[in-house]
Amino acid sequence: MPVRKPVTPLKAAKKAKLETPLTAAAKPARVPRQPKPVDRATLVEVFRRFREANPSPKGELEHVNPYTLLVAVVLSAQSTDAGVNKATRALFALADTPQKMLALGEDGVRERIKTVNFHPTKARNIIALSRRLLEEHGGEVPPSIEALQKLPGVGHKSASVVLNVAFGQPRIAVDTHIFRVSNRIPLVRTETPLETQAKLEAIVPDEFKLDAHHWLILHGRYVCKARRPECYRCLINDLCRYEPKTPAP
Repeated sequence: MPVRKPVTPLKAAKKAKLETPLTAAAKPARVPRQPKPVDRATLVEVFRRFREANPSPKGELEHVNPYTLLVAVVLSAQSTDAGVNKATRALFALADTPQKMLALGEDGVRERIKTVNFHPTKARNIIALSRRLLEEHGGEVPPSIEALQKLPGVGHKSASVVLNVAFGQPRIAVDTHIFRVSNRIPLVRTETPLETQAKLEAIVPDEFKLDAHHWLILHGRYVCKARRPECYRCLINDLCRYEPKTPAP
């Protein structure tokens, strides 16, 4: 009796592929074409409406000076602004300068921000950046993107927020909300937050650039939400190319 050669998994898969007819269900699904970014006239109208609805937008991180803003921004990484504010009210009452923060010490900082995500690492960074500010910048927050990014715990987005809010520089720091909103409308088509910032800063008219960060983040936080955007109450509903629009509940 002849011995049959075992059928390897690879041969079995190839045979099944040859014997299975390519049905409509088996064909790869077509990926819907993504809309192109809006034209310049529409872009201008988007920001005109944002400005009309909120002429003087403000960030939601509580602070009393550029230093406390810097600390709050460092704490806000992967944490909500509301959660950070709850922790920093007590912290800033004791330490609103680099000198006072160093006097409080890493243990003291860690104890007061323990409700914030990754608080041990953030406490260590706050002490380190406070020391660096005293040693290299006379205790002042430098108005420079390069200098800020050299501080422990400070990346490009964090530095851009500080420059925009504390020093009035027209930078558009991009977080998850702004990345989502900008690609949904879409104002831009990008793959990373850093690319989004560069493209937004290149196309947003100067008259809107200073406040664009705040308008976009507030829109993403309260209207154009991640899971269920509230298109039915969106003030740019007719300009946005996102589909399908979410109906009223």
